Amino acid sequence: MFSVIANKIFEESIQAYHIEDSVDQSFTNPYDANSIEHLLYRKNWIDTVQWHYEDIIRDPNIDPVAALTLKRKIDASNQDRTDLVEYIDSYFLDKYKRVKITDSAGINTESPAWAIDRLSILALKIYHMQEEVDRTDAEPKHIEACSKKLAVLLEQRKDLSSAIDELLQDIAAGNKYMKVYRQMKMYNDDELNPVLRGQKG
Repeated sequence: MFSVIANKIFEESIQAYHIEDSVDQSFTNPYDANSIEHLLYRKNWIDTVQWHYEDIIRDPNIDPVAALTLKRKIDASNQDRTDLVEYIDSYFLDKYKRVKITDSAGINTESPAWAIDRLSILALKIYHMQEEVDRTDAEPKHIEACSKKLAVLLEQRKDLSSAIDELLQDIAAGNKYMKVYRQMKMYNDDELNPVLRGQKG
């Protein structure tokens, strides 16, 4: 099942990040550049770094100049995340391009890659909730509350994994088809964002 591979790679990426546990560390992808595994690993690494960016920027004592610099990094990370989702969808579009679509085939509410995006974020939620459960300096009430949340997250991953596998099976069988709308983010475009457009001289 595809989800088994994806979840394994997401866990590998998260574990590798937390060895050094720094948003400034260098990135190395252990998978072949032409493989879906490469895209999945890169996707989760972006998500993992951004997770920690979001932690840092919420520090109430952060220097305003540093916060602005970090906000720019978060913006760039969001764009990288979107780009990776589109690369993953392109992989599936190419993989299933010769599938004969049945007359009764329907379209899903989201593409496979956007569901995989949610699975990647879910892997991060599970990792960090497990950290809370394993804390030795927290009150029992906190541990109990986090344990309950962790159980829900694990169930959610099981359900989402199953849904992704079923979607890919339906696409492979021609019972569903992919139709990908490329992201048209207007705020990054100096022709579409009126503030940026006003800066052009």
